[in-house]
Amino acid sequence: MAMDAGEIERLIKAGIPDATVTIRDLAGDGDHYAATVIAPSFKGKSRVQQHQLVYEALKGQMGGVLHALALQTDTP
Repeated sequence: MAMDAGEIERLIKAGIPDATVTIRDLAGDGDHYAATVIAPSFKGKSRVQQHQLVYEALKGQMGGVLHALALQTDTP
């Protein structure tokens, strides 16, 4: 069962309320997405820490329902 892009965005925004999130379906199959997450709360955090916050917001869906996510994070 694939995960909807809207659900990915909703989970990320729920976990990182100040984030601006853009989701793209890379393969059209609902399994391979790219996400750009920009959040002021990322300031002072390493790229690894930023990605960890996003994965935490996805509540364990990575590798299961959400097969692949190319992730870019940054501060505004």
